[in-house]
Amino acid sequence: MFKLFFILISVVLFVGCASKKEQALLKSYHDKTEYHKHLQQTENAELKEGEQTMGMLTATYMFRPNFDKNDTRDEVFVIGVQLENENATMHFRKKSSTNIDEQIYTLTLNGKSAINVRPLSNTDKRLKDLSFITGWNNYYQVTFANTKSKTFNLKFAHPKYGYKLLNFSKVARFVYTKKGF
Repeated sequence: MFKLFFILISVVLFVGCASKKEQALLKSYHDKTEYHKHLQQTENAELKEGEQTMGMLTATYMFRPNFDKNDTRDEVFVIGVQLENENATMHFRKKSSTNIDEQIYTLTLNGKSAINVRPLSNTDKRLKDLSFITGWNNYYQVTFANTKSKTFNLKFAHPKYGYKLLNFSKVARFVYTKKGF
């Protein structure tokens, strides 16, 4: 008798306390599903001179998986850039090593230049579900040629401040991480 009463009270407490908060949590998650998917494919990089950040880049890979084994879609990123020096410019094409300008930042995918760059306004609908959107960044939709590799690197570089590699993949990242044991 005591066991039945204890079980009944426990079930009532668990159902009564969890249902309201759980429903609100699930609704909040479903409302922001796209945001969370894009957040998984977002990387940040900073180029610094000493302790001062000279250039900051946020890249979100806009890949939508499909089941086509011969997927030839281009690689599309939404890039947010903030450069400290007002004379500095962002180039999405590789610059020749003979003409190095110390005000030029470059972005390449596995060493290859972008095939299309489209500036985006801060009110563009493509930015709605992305993370790390600020009013002082410049945003671009950058398209690179299709890569057969499942993993690849974006290289954010400057001749004086060095470079940072941002790692992306077409499948879940944990597939390529080393085991902890």
